[in-house]
Amino acid sequence: MKSKIIKTTPFGPVAILWSIVDDHPQINRVLISKPGYSTIEQVNNINPKAKPSSCKEIDAVAAKISAYLQGEDVKFSLDMVNLDTCPPFQKRVLVADYLIPRGCVSTYKFIAAHVGHKQAARAVGNALATNPFPIIIPCHRIIRSDKHLGGFQGGTIMKRTLLENEGVVIDHTGRVVSPCIHYQK
Repeated sequence: MKSKIIKTTPFGPVAILWSIVDDHPQINRVLISKPGYSTIEQVNNINPKAKPSSCKEIDAVAAKISAYLQGEDVKFSLDMVNLDTCPPFQKRVLVADYLIPRGCVSTYKFIAAHVGHKQAARAVGNALATNPFPIIIPCHRIIRSDKHLGGFQGGTIMKRTLLENEGVVIDHTGRVVSPCIHYQK
């Protein structure tokens, strides 16, 4: 496995773990710094033998991630993302999450209903907590049913900032007041 580290983002380093599959680069993980757990530590724990490397396709994804984290409006593709490593339920949740447009949010409950398991809001939360592709698959766009932010791999400050960068309004109590709630019936 290879790694590409994006060192300068407002939220600390970001790592892309990738490999070549059938002569094409494939992203296996995106690692963001977590409170108390740096990206570099994560890379070393997941794959201490990951070789620093890149190619033009990975550089392009890294540039998009960097631009997104700077607040730019960036649309990611799933073309190079290796979703095959995810269990079927998680894969359905991640694809549903990916389809939420910028500036919108959804809830764990609405995602659960959308993927055909309306009582599985907690399982949706678990699937998103272990999202191997944060930023590319925007799990920060999922909030609690009471419209409070809920958790995020990068911490609630990062989640709030990312949502606000997308135009989502959050009031002084930490509740999302955005009118765009995706998958709401």
